[in-house]
Amino acid sequence: MGSKNEAQSDVVTDTSKSKPKSKSKAKSKHKKDSQLVLRLDKEERDAFVDLCKELDTSAAREIRGFIRKFMKKNRR
Repeated sequence: MGSKNEAQSDVVTDTSKSKPKSKSKAKSKHKKDSQLVLRLDKEERDAFVDLCKELDTSAAREIRGFIRKFMKKNRR
C-alpha cells in the first residue's frame, strides 16, 4: 500500500483553541465518527488519490459526496 500517511492525508490536527477557520467545519452538523473500510487495487487507489490532489480535493471528500448523492437518488 502507499504509506499509512497517504491513506490519512486529509486528517488535520488543530490544537489551537480558536474558532474553526474554515466554513465547512463550522457548518458541519455532525462530527465524523465512523469509518468505511474498502479494498481496492493499489494502482487504482493511487491514481484516484493523485487525481483528487490535482483537482484540489481529497479522496475522502469525493467518496462522501458520492455516498450522499447515491443515498439521495435511491431513497424510498
